[in-house]
Amino acid sequence: QVVLVESGGGLVQAGASLRLSCAASGRIFSSYGMGWFRQAPGKEREFVAAISCSGGSTYSANSVKGRFTISRDNAKNTVYLQMNSLKPDDTAVYYCAAHTRGSAAVAAIEYDYWGQGTQVTVSS
Repeated sequence: QVVLVESGGGLVQAGASLRLSCAASGRIFSSYGMGWFRQAPGKEREFVAAISCSGGSTYSANSVKGRFTISRDNAKNTVYLQMNSLKPDDTAVYYCAAHTRGSAAVAAIEYDYWGQGTQVTVSS
């Protein structure tokens, strides 16, 4: 069982930055592929970014490419999402997810474990 706890969300103005963190339980965090997804009101959950177990492979959605960066610190069992140049369209609940196969997966169905989410609100 893996427990994921997100933090770092909040209310910011357009153009600001936030860094989300996701702390994971378990002694084999370094074998998990990790991802960030988001869900805005009235919309389906969408992929944001993913990172492989080693950190050597990352993928980002086109909508956030160049603005958001995913990274991980296996020594701290934590994955991060650095979000710069935030836009009102980035407003959503952001979820951290983990899977045990190690790859940087982009499909939500690939993930076995999910956090409770953290709210990010960007005002114009």
